[in-house]
Order: sequence, then C-alpha cells, then structure tokens
Amino acid sequence: MAEKQIAIIGGGPAGLMAAETLSLRGHRITVYDSMPTVARKFLLAGKSGLNITHSEDYGLFAGRFGAASARLRAALDDFRPDDVRAWAEGLGTETFVGSSGRVFPKAMKASPLLRAWLARLEAQGVGILTRHRWCGFDDRRLIFETPQGRKVARYDAVLLALGGASYARLGSDAAWVSRLRDKEIDIAAFQPANCGFDVTWSAAFSERFAGEPLKAVTATSPAGTFPGEFVVSKTGIEGSLVYSHAASLRDRLATRGEASLIVDLAPGRSVERLASDLARQDPKASFSNRLRKGAGIEGVKAGLLRELADPASLSHPDRLAGLIKALPIPLLRPRPIAEAISSAGGIRWDELDDGYMLKKLPGMFAAGEMIDWEAPTGGYLLTACLATGRAAAKGVDSWLKDR
Repeated sequence: MAEKQIAIIGGGPAGLMAAETLSLRGHRITVYDSMPTVARKFLLAGKSGLNITHSEDYGLFAGRFGAASARLRAALDDFRPDDVRAWAEGLGTETFVGSSGRVFPKAMKASPLLRAWLARLEAQGVGILTRHRWCGFDDRRLIFETPQGRKVARYDAVLLALGGASYARLGSDAAWVSRLRDKEIDIAAFQPANCGFDVTWSAAFSERFAGEPLKAVTATSPAGTFPGEFVVSKTGIEGSLVYSHAASLRDRLATRGEASLIVDLAPGRSVERLASDLARQDPKASFSNRLRKGAGIEGVKAGLLRELADPASLSHPDRLAGLIKALPIPLLRPRPIAEAISSAGGIRWDELDDGYMLKKLPGMFAAGEMIDWEAPTGGYLLTACLATGRAAAKGVDSWLKDR
C-alpha cells in the first residue's frame, strides 16, 4: 500500500499514541494541536505524581468504565495495564506500584516520559504542528486557524483526539462539538466527572475547617463503599475519595434531585463498640472530650458531626455511634465542569463503528475523552486514552487497506 497522509487533530495521549501506532505502519502523520505545546493536560496531571495505570486485577480494571466498559473492552484488551508499563519502560521510564495499587513513574513526573516519547515520534517521522486550531470542514478538506492565517489541508484519513470539556485553558474546551453536530453526529452533553460537590456549610464551619482533610475514612454511595480520604472546601467536599463516587452522586442528583455521601468516620470500630465506649464517658464532660476519649474523634471529624447531626443525637451514645459509622453529607450540586479532572459525555458510541470510525463521516475517526465514557482517577483515564488512540489508529490502517 502506498504511503498515506493522515491528520491527527489533538496532541494529547490519545492522539500521540495514534500517531505512534500509524507511523510504525508506514503512514505519513501530521499531528495538529491548538496550544503552543502538546500534551499540556498530561503534563499538569504529572506534576503531583502521574498515575499511568493501575495494578488491580484486570477483570476489575476493565469494569471501571461504567456503561462504556463493554465498548471499551476490545481496546483495553489490546493494551492492558501491563502493556502500558512496558510501553513507558520502553521510553526509559521505570514504574512502580504504590500502596494504593496505582502505577507511577519512578521519577514521579510526566515530563521525562513526554520528552522521550516526542523524540521517538520525531525519529519515526511524525510531524507536529502547534498553534493550529481546527475550525471546521471545507468539503473533505480541513480548515485550521494558525498564527499565519487560515490553512486548508486534505488527507486520506483524519483521526480526532480533541479531548473532553474539562481544563479548557489547556486546550480541552469542547469547541469541536458544534462542528460535528453540524454533520448530524449525536453527542451526549458534557458533565463534570471526578469532581467535587457543593454542600451548605455554615459560615463558622467553612471558615474553621476549609482545607482540612478527613483521613482514614470510608464513604458509601450507589457506586459502593471505598476507603480513602477527602477534603473539606469552602463550598463543599473534594478529593480522591469523593471523585471515586462522583459519577453515581452526580447521576442521582440529576434523576432524584438529592444525594448524600455516607461517611464512616471510624472504620476500625464497630457501632456496638462505639456505643459502649461513648456510654462510659462522664456525661458532665464536654462533647469534645467525650468524643475524643470514647471514639478517638477530634478536629474536622468532630466538627463535621457538630455541623450535620441534630443536637439530641450528639448526647445519645447509640445515635451518636450510628452517625459516626454512617454520617450523611447532603450534596447540592457538582462543582462546575471547568474545575473537574475529567468529563463525562461526548460522541455517542452508536456513532462509531468497531474501528472507531464515525459512520456518517467515512475516513474520520475519534479517540480519547471526546467519546462518551468516563472513569475514576488512578490511571484508568490515561490507560483508556492510550488504548482508544491505539484502537482508532488500527481502525484507520484497516480502513485505508480496504480502499
């Protein structure tokens, strides 16, 4: 097959993985990105320790993508967490498994991995053009706005990897939605994922405890019960434990108009033991002392009980024990999508064939977060972006061979 010209629009992990896969198959690749440099969200994620994947049992891993798990399975099967680690180590980035099961680069940064990756792509002949904002179609040609003005280009195939709707300042602004809807592509509205939630705190509680972490707790929602920690913010709650429940809580708020995160403030003690230990405390002692001596609870955890429980329950050992083990935090709404780590929504799966090609736009493919799937933090997002970039690239190659 003669060398084909392929445009990849979007220089994040999905787009770069697609470029790597296709360049190795003998195609000429040009990656376009609207920002001054590629993979800005990837670099930001790596500043606090990049989760490249997760080490849990693969069957559990592959089910972490909610309603999209079945559609993503083929792509994930072809690029599993162990393959992600091998790929990173092939770029000179050794990895290790943290205590949470998350997989990190030993350098704990994204920048060395990205530099090595870009160098390898350059060696494979991949061209990268930055400050090129895709702004639509001209018949079967692509239109870009560049610092030098309007540019029109034609390619044998196009792969879109433009991201979702979070982190607009880093390029994921979902500006592409209207262009595809003009082509009658059905796109699910974007919603925040891996996000915090607003809670009606009193001014006194917010002023005193905003920024304080609640450590060594478990939390329950329709998604299940998970251990971890989260943070009280001025407007509500945020942090990794909240994010693991975010999708189910967001959906419950949308369908029922109300939702609560149920928090166990003392996972290591039974409700019976707590009730017994609290009952033995001197009733004349202050609530803070009774709670500290009887339950080992103080600080922000004690403040949360005062904030959310009715006063009568605080003086009743059995009721107080029950609240310590299952304290509901009523939620108002998710935080805005601009603050979310990732987004739900995007191109609906029915619009794509098994090779990730848009059925209504033959020769145009999609990958990454612009498709309608979501996942918790912990390496799942990045793995699926890499896997779908690879799967869509294989779809491009197969489609070109069949023509």
